[in-house]
Amino acid sequence: LFTLGPAIVLIPVFLSYLIVPFGQNLQITDVGTGVFLWIALSSIVPIGLLMSGYASNNKYSLLGGLRAAAQSISYELPLALSVLAIVMMSNSLSTVDIVDQQSGYGILGWNIWRQPVGFIIFWIAALAECERIPFDLPEAEEELVAGYQTEYSGMKFALFYLGSYVNLTLSALLFAVLYLGGWEFPIPVGAIANLIGVSESTPWLQVIFGAIGIVTTLLKAYFLIFLAILMRWTVPRVRIDQLLDLGWKFLLPVSLVNLLITAGLKLAFPVAFGG
Repeated sequence: LFTLGPAIVLIPVFLSYLIVPFGQNLQITDVGTGVFLWIALSSIVPIGLLMSGYASNNKYSLLGGLRAAAQSISYELPLALSVLAIVMMSNSLSTVDIVDQQSGYGILGWNIWRQPVGFIIFWIAALAECERIPFDLPEAEEELVAGYQTEYSGMKFALFYLGSYVNLTLSALLFAVLYLGGWEFPIPVGAIANLIGVSESTPWLQVIFGAIGIVTTLLKAYFLIFLAILMRWTVPRVRIDQLLDLGWKFLLPVSLVNLLITAGLKLAFPVAFGG
């Protein structure tokens, strides 16, 4: 169990990259249920953390593992509900379809404007899932030495850190795909083509727009990673009771209300909300 723990933490995160579209037609596989697959894979990670904490035979490690499991369960629900609102608007679980649904209107078509509450919930829950400050309670050095990592060293210890940063990058990429239009440029591609007087179907123009799309996706993700690193140096760590209260007593009810409001607006304004 001690050896398997780091692998169970890392493998699901790498598998989640299967569904990330870096650009138009630039994806490992377009799974029709991509969002569901990502949520399912992310729920495996806390099992590895709990396994590592238990197998370390150390009370600090066990507390860290229990904290990690409790934190992950607490924030998995608001995260899933905020994503479900996007899925409802897009009528699809495919990440490619979600980006396509935001295309055509430039920056005005991005889901961040139609889901302002959902994107805040998603970002807070994603930081908690990645165990970034102010939500790094499972490995709080001042309280638990290093939590579930206490007894680890060498490559096994490195796998935990690698999993943390790869997960942060994955969350930033999915945030860009779900809320910031993915590979879509802030100015509609059709408007740029009309401005320079060239047909949108011109091969060399498609190559240029494809390259711009990849760079756009990465820049959006890098901006979100920058925000996460900025928070690491500016925001103090919360207490474990505050962490769980925020998840269960605030984010979960707000995400439920946001989902119900999205369903109501989808019925009332089907054109604006993808009905």
